[in-house]
Amino acid sequence: MCGIVGVIGKSAKEIVLNGLTNLEYRGYDSAGIYLNDLQGHQYLTKTVGRINNLKAKMLPDEEGLVGIGHTRWATHGKPTVNNAHPQFDQIKRFYMVHNGVIENYQELKEKYLKGVELQSNTDTEILVQLVSQIVQKKQVDPFTALKAALAEVRGSYAIILIDNLKPDHLFIAKNKSPLMLGLGKGFNLVASDSLSVLDQTKEFIDLQDGEVGDITKNHIHIEKLTGEKVTPKSYQLKIDPSQVSKGPYDFYMLKEICEQPNVLRRLTQLYLDENGNPQVDQQITSVLAQADHLYIFAAGTSYHAGLVGKLLFEHFAQIPTEVDFASEAGYHFPMLSQKPVFIFLSQSGETADSRVVLQEAIKRKIPSLTLTNVPNSTLAREASYAMALEAGPEIAVASTKAYTAQLAVEAVLAKAVGMKLQHKEAHDFDLRHELAIAAEGIEQIISAKAKIEQVANTYLLPSRNAFYIGRGIDYPLALEAALKLKEVSYIQTEGFAAAELKHGTISLIEQKTPVIALVNDPVTADLLRGNIQEVLARGANVIAIASEQLAHENDDVILPTVNYYLTPLISVVVAQLLAYYASKNKGLDVDKPRNLAKSVTVE
Repeated sequence: MCGIVGVIGKSAKEIVLNGLTNLEYRGYDSAGIYLNDLQGHQYLTKTVGRINNLKAKMLPDEEGLVGIGHTRWATHGKPTVNNAHPQFDQIKRFYMVHNGVIENYQELKEKYLKGVELQSNTDTEILVQLVSQIVQKKQVDPFTALKAALAEVRGSYAIILIDNLKPDHLFIAKNKSPLMLGLGKGFNLVASDSLSVLDQTKEFIDLQDGEVGDITKNHIHIEKLTGEKVTPKSYQLKIDPSQVSKGPYDFYMLKEICEQPNVLRRLTQLYLDENGNPQVDQQITSVLAQADHLYIFAAGTSYHAGLVGKLLFEHFAQIPTEVDFASEAGYHFPMLSQKPVFIFLSQSGETADSRVVLQEAIKRKIPSLTLTNVPNSTLAREASYAMALEAGPEIAVASTKAYTAQLAVEAVLAKAVGMKLQHKEAHDFDLRHELAIAAEGIEQIISAKAKIEQVANTYLLPSRNAFYIGRGIDYPLALEAALKLKEVSYIQTEGFAAAELKHGTISLIEQKTPVIALVNDPVTADLLRGNIQEVLARGANVIAIASEQLAHENDDVILPTVNYYLTPLISVVVAQLLAYYASKNKGLDVDKPRNLAKSVTVE
């Protein structure tokens, strides 16, 4: 959600525009750029829509040795040119880009900005106008003014501020929203995501909450809002920029679907030895083994991964497990057991709702573990422990390989804890072998993607509505499959525990309504076949996706056989491909669905 790129000391236009293009996956509805050549020339360009609109609007001679850019996902005010960032003060001295939400912006406006003519409906303009007012009235430098303004602020922010009277400085600040520095030779970068500037540097510094900075091309000064100087430590980010390329694929989503077998193999090498024994930090295993209850907190796709994780932990580790939406738990905290452990699932590691829960866990001294695809993310740093998903950069907004990575790492953890507690189910679970079979099974499904595309074209493209149904472990999979289809194809799709369909929702089944039935649970397979007959009797078009040992002759997709608890690794790939082709063949932008963001960094 929203993206920030800034550069000082190097030709800025191309770096900023390329950086914003690399951040398109995060979701946005407007964009803007400010450039200053340090010779008295400055250029501000803003537009609604895509980065290409911004590029087309800029003049060829617009260039700068300092620049800031932003992709905005509307929170305060509609997506308009006036509401796009950078925002500026009424005398056009200060220019600001900002991610996050200033919760008390109305209060600040009424208290400090009476008589100031506002150009937008954004909370960001309130902040830049406040900085300007402090500079003018108190005759202080911009860095001091920014700190003074932030002392009045409640909320989240990642900020870059430029003063056109001191354009060789970038003033930055961070609280709850991600922001990092990229270090170059004779230049420096600021970004909300390292992927945006990987072509410029591999060396980064992560800003921490409550830190502010004064950055030039050769110097970095960081301190806390309290004035205490900070000595930051840099790190090398070991990501191959080619991983961020689409390569021969039309869309990142298909590329990332096809990468899932390699993700499982990479996780196998990382977390399991040659004998299949888990290689997990013993402190993590011990803490989880001592818990009397596990609480998984997540959102969206990660929440659905958590529902599968509940089944894994309860079966192999035999620890009661609860799964909650972080957005609800942060404000309606659950009643806890005597020895709880919190587990956070997040692709980005920056999910604001999860961080609210984590802060409460820290306050209550509850042990916590984050599973994330971004090792240096906020949730990874602040939790007691963290484990990497190792899925590689995930660019498409709709998560695919991060989901399967979450399931695999949860399985590793469940086995590790179960073995620690000496449960037979965990000892007998040959996870290394089963993940290898799952990886091969995914490859088989991908090789048959032309057939899945035909199913999507025949049954999904003509429809405005669809249903996924499943029982047992297929129910959480039905929720994830429905989310994938609705978020990228805009087909209104719901996932149901199959028997619940007849408790009211079956009234929505009409002639040719697609109902996608997942048949992987041997205990309830016959019952689910009965549910299929119920919707067929109402005129539904049924698409049956079944495990090999449970399949019927006329099923549409037959899945390779894997351990029951790993069947979602296989089944979800069919759902991902159905969603991909439904979107692609409707002519939609598969990677960037409307109104959605990759990393949700506001509550």
